[in-house]
Amino acid sequence: MSLSRVLSGAALSLAASVVLAADPDQAIRAALTKLQPDMPIEAIAESPMTGLFQVHLKGGRMLYSSADGQFLIQGNLYQVKGGDAVNLTRQAESKGIAKLISDIPLSEMVVFSPKEPAKAHITVFTDTDCGYCQKLHSEVPELNRLGVEVRYVAYPRQGVGSHGYNGLVSVWCAKDRQDAMNKAKSRQELPPGNCENPVAKQYELGQMIGVNGTPAIVLGNGELIPGYQPAPQLAEIALKAK
Repeated sequence: MSLSRVLSGAALSLAASVVLAADPDQAIRAALTKLQPDMPIEAIAESPMTGLFQVHLKGGRMLYSSADGQFLIQGNLYQVKGGDAVNLTRQAESKGIAKLISDIPLSEMVVFSPKEPAKAHITVFTDTDCGYCQKLHSEVPELNRLGVEVRYVAYPRQGVGSHGYNGLVSVWCAKDRQDAMNKAKSRQELPPGNCENPVAKQYELGQMIGVNGTPAIVLGNGELIPGYQPAPQLAEIALKAK
């Protein structure tokens, strides 16, 4: 689903899609589904701002709407507390992402754990053909030393059927996934994989939560960090977000 596609036509379409209903939930759903029939609405609720409703979409993303569905906002809602601006939208979206990530079984990931019990974990959407993914992988031992468990999920940037997709399938179908990941990230070609695997499913999940490049790092609290971060900096962030 493309939010930009939804909002690009909102100015012309919303006036015609107004549904006069006493229930804001019904009015907002009717307006949005008229704009896009497959809009993945999960829940609608009052926001902390009076008169504004928050529309939770599948994948953790959020829109805001007037009670009658005539007006939409795509962006961040902040609350000023004690002189600080708290990003309420990011907090809510992170909770949704954290729930989706927690639903992925560890058996469907490639996990690199510290020798001692982990103090925190990160989930990394990765592509074996990605240079910065390879750089991040070279720092996994340091992340482990700092107490951070690294959990890989698949995100072939060029899509299903690409070279990166086939490489990830080879990793997930290997008897020793960790060894296969190490080899793939050092640019070694792996034997073709042939097994039931979650690569396509994880790619779709990444798209749904807003991943548009790799590596994309999800902290323990669901916050999504796009791009490579050096191990010391990443470990510090991960430990604070556990």
